[in-house]
Amino acid sequence: MCGIVGAIAQRDVVPFLVNGLKRLEYRGYDSAGLAVLSDELRRVRRTGRVAEMEGAALAEGLHGFLGIGHTRWATHGGVTEGNAHPHISDGELALVHNGIIENHEEQRDRLRALGYAFESQTDSEVIAHLIQHYLKTEGDLLHATQKAVRELTGAYAIAVVSQREPGRFVAARMGCPLLVGLGEGENFVASDVSAVVAVTRKVIFLEEGDVADVHLDRVDIYDASGARVDRRAHMSDVSLASLELGPFNHFMQKEIHEQPRAIADTIEPVIAEGFAPRLFGAGAEELLRDVEGVQILACGTSYYAGLVARYWIEEIAGLPCSVEIASEYRYRAAHANPNNLIVTISQSGETLDTMEALKYAKSLGHGKTLSICNVPESAIPRASAMVFYTRAGAEIGVASTKAFTTQLIALFALTGTLAKLRGRLDAAREHEFLEDLRHLPGSVQHALNLEPQITAWAEMFNHKHHALFLGRGLHYPIALEGALKLKEISYIHAEAYPAGELKHGPLALVDADMPVVVIAPNDALLEKVKSNMQEVRARGGELFVFADADSHFRDSEGVHVIRTPRHVGLLSPVVHAIPVQLLAYRTALKRGTDVDKPRNLAKSVTVE
Repeated sequence: MCGIVGAIAQRDVVPFLVNGLKRLEYRGYDSAGLAVLSDELRRVRRTGRVAEMEGAALAEGLHGFLGIGHTRWATHGGVTEGNAHPHISDGELALVHNGIIENHEEQRDRLRALGYAFESQTDSEVIAHLIQHYLKTEGDLLHATQKAVRELTGAYAIAVVSQREPGRFVAARMGCPLLVGLGEGENFVASDVSAVVAVTRKVIFLEEGDVADVHLDRVDIYDASGARVDRRAHMSDVSLASLELGPFNHFMQKEIHEQPRAIADTIEPVIAEGFAPRLFGAGAEELLRDVEGVQILACGTSYYAGLVARYWIEEIAGLPCSVEIASEYRYRAAHANPNNLIVTISQSGETLDTMEALKYAKSLGHGKTLSICNVPESAIPRASAMVFYTRAGAEIGVASTKAFTTQLIALFALTGTLAKLRGRLDAAREHEFLEDLRHLPGSVQHALNLEPQITAWAEMFNHKHHALFLGRGLHYPIALEGALKLKEISYIHAEAYPAGELKHGPLALVDADMPVVVIAPNDALLEKVKSNMQEVRARGGELFVFADADSHFRDSEGVHVIRTPRHVGLLSPVVHAIPVQLLAYRTALKRGTDVDKPRNLAKSVTVE
């Protein structure tokens, strides 16, 4: 959600700012803008895509050695140029902001009384005027920013420049991601490493409450108390190639087809180590050995990964497991058992609701915390006692694909490790599971080969307005994921239910215009699923069935069947995730929607 870039250099920074914002487009946005400082402070803003703002900047000859840029995802105030960032105060200070300021109304009233006029409906403009107010009294941009942020309630990542001090910019974070990129005689700031990787791989991830004073030749960082601190620099392993489309038409398509490699890379340490606590970091064995239950906290697709894991953990490890949407958990009076393991799942490692849920769990006395994440050094892993990094590589498409399937691998590894520590996984069964993992990338590749058949189905979905997804047991979460994917990128209203729930309400929706997608692997519940399918056909519903190669299904009137590879046992949800991703992608193409940047959505959800 939203994106920030900033730069100070001995060259024109506008090309970097524009390219950086393009790298951040995947996060979701509806307007974009730049402010640069040369002889004067100049700003360009536009609603729509970065390319439109870029054209305006070129037309106006925008250039400078110091500047900030932003892509906005609307929260306070509509999608208008006046609400777009950067915001300017007194014609001399410009600011960009990610996050939400909860006490903005109180601050707005105070600033109006001080004579400040507001040109937008945003909470962000409050910060610009507040810093400008203190700049007048403090005479120093760093001190003014430090003083202002102490008065803010909520979440923020900001970058601010002032015409009074053309040799620096200041950045600060609380609750929203922000990093500093270190160059040679130039320095940068961004909300995501992908924005700076073209100019530097050396980055510092700011901690909660940090304020960074960024100059050409140095970066000084101060913590929330105002004390000067040293933050470790990291060499990012994000490659430019991973941020390019290559031969694909969309990032979602690219990322769907990268899954055999992403899964193989994530499996690699598990194959090498077996189901061992060291997969989750130093000290993990002590933390995991006496676990009495598992609580999984996540949002969206990551939540569905947790739902799959509940079946695994309870069946294989013999532990009670609950899965909760992070934004709900953090606002209820949860009962804490310190011997339970808290597992947080987040692709970005910056999902605000999940981060706050983790903080809440820790405040209740939970010390056994594990993060499953795709982004090294992000906030949630840093706040967790243990971490398992998936190896999906950069995921640009808003609709998660390879992050989801690699999260499932991580959760299966956790399940095997807990089972082994509890004496429920002998050597023979461990070998069997590891062999299943070893063959999984090949099964996923076979599922990808079904794309031509799924493309034909997409033609039939093109003009539909609603769809129903059904699954049972391990595959009910895959039905949920399929419905989410379809609604996210094709804008077809889709819902998912356990197939056994049909007669308890959803069956009332079934008619000839309601396609029903069924996840029907060859497992112990197959005959039950067949009975539920008969209920659909009896009401004139049209069935689209994803069945295993060794299931006995045939096409017939009103029943369309695509066979995925042979049943792969407990890892079947990973394989069945592929066709529902492809169905959503191909249907969205037929409908002409923006596959990688669906309306109203964002990749990294850093606000409530």
